[in-house]
Amino acid sequence: MEPKKMSTTKMKKMKSEGIPISMITAYDYPSAKLAEEAGVDVILVGDSLGNVVQGQQSTLPVTLDEIIYHTKMVTRAVTEPFVVADMPFMTYHGSIDQSLQNIGRLMREGLCKAVKMEGGTEIAHTVEASVKAGVPVMGHIGLTPQSVYQIGGYKVQGKNSEQAKKLLEDAKALEQAGAFAIVLELVTDELSEQITKQLSIPTIGIGAGPHCDGQVLVFHDMLQYSSPLYPKKFVKTYANIGDSIRKGIAEYVNDVKSRSFPAAEHTFHAELEIAGHLYGGDKKDK
Repeated sequence: MEPKKMSTTKMKKMKSEGIPISMITAYDYPSAKLAEEAGVDVILVGDSLGNVVQGQQSTLPVTLDEIIYHTKMVTRAVTEPFVVADMPFMTYHGSIDQSLQNIGRLMREGLCKAVKMEGGTEIAHTVEASVKAGVPVMGHIGLTPQSVYQIGGYKVQGKNSEQAKKLLEDAKALEQAGAFAIVLELVTDELSEQITKQLSIPTIGIGAGPHCDGQVLVFHDMLQYSSPLYPKKFVKTYANIGDSIRKGIAEYVNDVKSRSFPAAEHTFHAELEIAGHLYGGDKKDK
C-alpha cells in the first residue's frame, strides 16, 4: 500500500472536514522516525532546538546551517509526515533576494516540504514572494520567540483589544499572502477561536486552546526529555523518558563500578588454541 503522505491540500481539507491536525517538533533521525511510527501528521524542525538541544536561553543563536543540519536528519527518517523547517532569526528580514536565497538553501539541502516564518503584516511581502517562488510557507503569530525581547518575555498574547485586533490583522495578512497554515502560540482561547473561524487555512495551536484546527508540542516537553525540567501550563506530559534515561544510566554506572557489567553473556571468547598464541599460553611454542 502506498504511504499516505501529508500535504498542504490535505491539511486544508482536514480543516474543512473538522479533522484535527497533529504536529510535533523533531530534531534528529530517531525522534522523527518514532513520530512517524506514532502517526503524526506534520513534523516541525523548530528553532526551539536552540533551547532544548543546544541549551541556549533563546532561539536567536540558531543558525541557518544548524537548521539545515537537523532538517536533513529528519527528512532522511520519514516519508509520510509533512516536514516544515523554521527560518532562523534574521534570515528572512533582509532583501527579498537574500531571503529567497536562504529559503532556497533550506529547501534544497534540508529537503523539507515547507518553511515557517514568525511575524504578521511586517513579513507578508516576504511570504508572498516566497509563495510566488513555489515555496509553501507556514506563518507563526502570537508569541513569536524570535521577538521575545521585543515583546518583553514569554507572555500570553491577545489579552486586550489592541493586541487582538493586531493579531487578527496579522493572520489575515498571512492568509492573503499565500501561507498554507498559521501557528498560534500563547494566544487566548477566545481570539484563537475567532481567528480559526475567519480563516480558510488551518491554524495550529500551542498554548492557544482547543479551537485551533491542529495542535503542536515540543518533543522534549511532552515527553519530559530534559533536565532541568521547566513545567509549562499548556503542555501535557505523555511520557517521562527523562526519568527512565536517568535511571538506566545510573544502573549502568553502578554495574560498571561493581564489575557486574559486562557479564559472561556480553563477552566474546576466542578458541583456546588462538588464545594461547595471543597471550603466550601455548607451551609448545616456547
